[in-house]
Amino acid sequence: MNNLEIKNATIVDGLGKDPYKGNIYIKNGKIIALTHNEFLDAEKSIDAKGKIVTPGFIDLHTHSDASFLVDSKADSKVRQGVTLELIGNCGMSTCAPLIGEAKTIFNQRVSMLDASGDLQADWTDYAGYIRAMKTAGAPLNVAFQVGHGTLRTAVIGLDDRAPSTDELNTMKKLAAESLDAGALGLSTGLFYAPGYYARTDEVIAIAEEVGKRNKLYSTHQRDEGSRTVGLFVSLNEAIEIGRRANCKVQISHVKCAAQKVWGKSEEYLELLENTLKEGIDIAGDQYPYTASSTALTGALFPRWSLAGGREKTLEYMSNEDDRGRLVDEITDTFSKGRGAEGIIIARYVQDESLEGKTLIEIAESLGTNPAEAALRIYQEGEASVVSYGMTDEDVETFASHPLIAVASDGSSLSTTGKLSVGKPHPRSYGTNPRFIQKYVNEKKVVTIQEAIRKMTSMPAERLGLTNRGRLTPGYSADVVIMDLPNVKEKATFADPHQYPEGISHVIVNGEIVVENEKYNGSTPGQMITDFNS
Repeated sequence: MNNLEIKNATIVDGLGKDPYKGNIYIKNGKIIALTHNEFLDAEKSIDAKGKIVTPGFIDLHTHSDASFLVDSKADSKVRQGVTLELIGNCGMSTCAPLIGEAKTIFNQRVSMLDASGDLQADWTDYAGYIRAMKTAGAPLNVAFQVGHGTLRTAVIGLDDRAPSTDELNTMKKLAAESLDAGALGLSTGLFYAPGYYARTDEVIAIAEEVGKRNKLYSTHQRDEGSRTVGLFVSLNEAIEIGRRANCKVQISHVKCAAQKVWGKSEEYLELLENTLKEGIDIAGDQYPYTASSTALTGALFPRWSLAGGREKTLEYMSNEDDRGRLVDEITDTFSKGRGAEGIIIARYVQDESLEGKTLIEIAESLGTNPAEAALRIYQEGEASVVSYGMTDEDVETFASHPLIAVASDGSSLSTTGKLSVGKPHPRSYGTNPRFIQKYVNEKKVVTIQEAIRKMTSMPAERLGLTNRGRLTPGYSADVVIMDLPNVKEKATFADPHQYPEGISHVIVNGEIVVENEKYNGSTPGQMITDFNS
C-alpha cells in the first residue's frame, strides 16, 4: 500500500508543460505513480480538487548556513513551498572550513543570528560541518557550496594582496576537499571583502576544481551597478571564469543596481543569451524585489577600508583624514542609488531600536550626516541593512526571461524563537509566493507552468540533480499543493516575520511538513551531497 495519495489534482510537472488532471502516489519517500482516472490504495489521502500540485521549490541562492544549527525547525522557507535550499552563497560558506580567521568570521556572523553564543562549532572541515547539519536536522533538504571568500579568509586572512603559490595551492586543496566531502559547487562574492581583493586568475585556478567535478560555479559578480568596474565588465569576468575553468556559471541575484545601469536589463540578458550560444553553460537567478540586503560594510564601505579586518577599519575611522575620506566615499555611494533614505537597518544587535529605521532618520536623531551615522553604527558593531537600488521595470524584465530562476537570497527564519529577531528582508518569508502572486496572477508576465519551471526543474538542472525538481515516478517526493488564486506574500519590509497564504501543503521526502498552511514540526530534510541524493 502507498503511504500517501494526492487525488483530483491539477498537476504542473515542473518541466513547463501544460497542467493536467491526475493523482499522485507516494511511498517510501518516492513518487510511485501518477494516474488519471485510476485510484490506488493509500494510507492517507489529500483531496487536491481545485488546487495546483507542483514539485517542491528549489532555492538556488540562500544564506541558511547556520539557520538549522540555531533552530532546526526554522520554517520560513518550507512554509512558502521551498523543499531544498542551496547554501554557501556569495563566497560565504560561513560554517566551513573553519581555519584561521574564518573561525572569527563565523563567530561574528552567528552572533547576529544568536546573541546567546550557544552555537559553538566542534568541526573545522566541510565534512564535519555536514555531519553537524545531519545531526541538527531540518524541515527541508539542504545542498552545499564552499565559498571562495571563506577559503581566502582561512588561508590569507582579510589582507588585500595576491596569494603566494603555496597559499593558492592550499585554497585549491581546501576547495577540492570540500567538494569531495559533498559541496555541490563553489561560490564567489567578488563584490565583498575579501573576495574583492582576488584577481580573476586566482578565481579561475580555484574554479578549475569545480570544472573537474562537473559542479556549479555561482557568483555574486564584482559589480552589479557602477561602484567599481561596472556591471558589464563584471559580468564578462564571470563569463571568462566559466570559459577558462570549464565549469557551469550561475549569476547570483541578477540585477541592475545603480542609476547608471537602470534600464540595462535587456542588454544584460542579450549577453547571457550570446554566451550560451557560444557553448558556455550559463544562467542566473533573481529575487522579485527592488531592494537588496547585506551587511552595512558590504553595502557602503569602500573596500580599501575593510582590508585587514575590523580592527584595521576602526583604525582608519580613528584617523581624521581617513575618516573624512570614508565619509566622502560613503556619501558618493548614496548618490549612485536611492540615497541614504533607501538604506534601512535590518539587524543591529547593539541597539535593536535602530532596526527598521533609515540612515536619514538615524542621522537626524544623532545630529549628523548619514555617512557619519553609518560609521557610528559600525563603531559598536556590524549591522545588516536593506538597500533600495533597483527599478520595477528591470526586475520584471528579468522575471520574464527563461534563463533566470527564482531564488530568495534569504535564510530560513521563524516567527518565534531565536530566528525571529530584527527586520530582515521579507524575501526570507515571501519570495516564491510573491513571484506567483505578482508575475503569474496579477501581471501575467509568465504562466504558472513557466513560473514553476523556474522554481523546480531549472534549479535542479543547474545543480545537476537527477531525481528532484519534477513530478514523475522514481523521483523524490518533494511536493507543493497550492490554492493558486489565493497565493499571497504577507511579509513586508515593515513587518517581515509573516508566513504567506495559499500554500496549503508541503511534502518533503514523502513526509507532510506543512498541512493546511501550518508547519507540523517535522524535520525530514536530507543533506544533499551528491547528484543522486
